[in-house]
Amino acid sequence: MPDRIADLYQRHAHAFDAARRRSFPERQWLERFIRTIPKGGEILDLGCGGGEPIDRFLVDRGYRLTGIDLAPSMISLARTRFFRHKWIEADMRKFGAESSAYDGIIAWSSLFHLEADMQEKLIQRIGVWLKRGGVALFNSGPDRGISIGEIAGEELFHASLSPGEYRAVFARSGLAEIAHKIEDPDCGGMTVWLVGRV
Repeated sequence: MPDRIADLYQRHAHAFDAARRRSFPERQWLERFIRTIPKGGEILDLGCGGGEPIDRFLVDRGYRLTGIDLAPSMISLARTRFFRHKWIEADMRKFGAESSAYDGIIAWSSLFHLEADMQEKLIQRIGVWLKRGGVALFNSGPDRGISIGEIAGEELFHASLSPGEYRAVFARSGLAEIAHKIEDPDCGGMTVWLVGRV
């Protein structure tokens, strides 16, 4: 399923990117995310797309970015915009990072494109990749299940664990919940998690 999603984003990269540049509902969550990250800190963006608007927000505030995306067109856009940072065309399910390499990790509108069991595995790896005191920001569905969205009129897969299941994965991964909001009305109805490495 993620391979098909990458193909969808590849084919609709420029339209998706244009829409993202016009909308930034997650800004307040990003402001909260960076509160404990030192200036110049290392941030990993899993499913970075073309880097707009999230990575521009972070680059403008002095952070060093590594972005991962499976769609070549998306990575190309990010490289063109932010050539001093690191952009890798890769599958986040297979990406290998050094232990305790990052001050912050974002998986905004990306983690929930994975099947539930793969989300569990990736969250456990996020716990390994974060430095102690580091933070991770991602979104999910409001409860366990699968939903089908759309991009340019084509079906787009989403999956979610239940809040209790996410919390159990955090506990196994050395992560602690900092903030959680179900269908946040100030963030376009997104369900958001902010967690920290303990």
